[in-house]
Amino acid sequence: MGGDSFGFGLLRRRVAVVPTLRGLILCALVVLVVGICVFRSVQPFLAVNRPIGGDVLVMEGWIPDYAMREALIAFRTHPYKMMIATGGPMPQGMVYSTYGTYAEFGAATLKDFGLGADSIITVPSPNVGRDRTHQEGVSLRAWLGSHPGSFASLDVFSFSSHARRTRLLYRMALGPDVKVGVYSSRDLGYDPAGWWKTSNGVRQVSDEVFAYLYAKLLFRG
Repeated sequence: MGGDSFGFGLLRRRVAVVPTLRGLILCALVVLVVGICVFRSVQPFLAVNRPIGGDVLVMEGWIPDYAMREALIAFRTHPYKMMIATGGPMPQGMVYSTYGTYAEFGAATLKDFGLGADSIITVPSPNVGRDRTHQEGVSLRAWLGSHPGSFASLDVFSFSSHARRTRLLYRMALGPDVKVGVYSSRDLGYDPAGWWKTSNGVRQVSDEVFAYLYAKLLFRG
C-alpha cells in the first residue's frame, strides 16, 4: 500500500474504470434515443385531454374563438348543467378590451355562438401580476362556495400545452374536495407532432415546460 503513494505522500495512485470508444458510442446512442422520445412526447404530455364529467364545465376565457366553439360542443354533448367562463382583466388597448375581463369576453363569445344566457355564468378574477391561472381557480372556489349545489367534480376547457398546468393549478386552488378534469383544444398555429419545426410551437411548448415545472415543484399557492 505504501508503494502507491508518491510526491512525499501527498498523492496516491488509484485505478479508474472508463468506457471504451464502443462504450461511449453506446451511451451516446442511449442518451440520444431517450432525448428524442422525451422531446417528442413533451407536447402531448402538456396538452393532456382527460375530462371526468360533472355538472360544471369551466372555460378559460382567453382561449381562441375556435377553441371556444369546441368548448360549446363539449357542453352540448355532455350532461353539464352550467358553463362558467373564467379569466382576469384584458390588457388595455386590445380590440376587445371593452369587455373588461376575459371571463366576460368568453361568455359574450359563447352567447354569440348560440349558447343561452341562462347556461353561462361569468366568474372574473382580479388583476394579478403572476399566477393568473391559479387566481382563476381561487375566484372559482369563492363562487362555488357562495352558491348552493353539489360541485364534487368539474371539467376545465383549456388550450393546447397549457392544459396540464391549468388542471394542476385549479386542483390546488379548489382543494381536495373537488375533482378536476381537463379538455385541451389543439393550437392551430403549429403541428403538435412537429412542434419544434415552427417558432410558435417552440415558444409555446418551451414556455409551458418551464411554467409547469415551476408550478409543480416550487409553487405553493
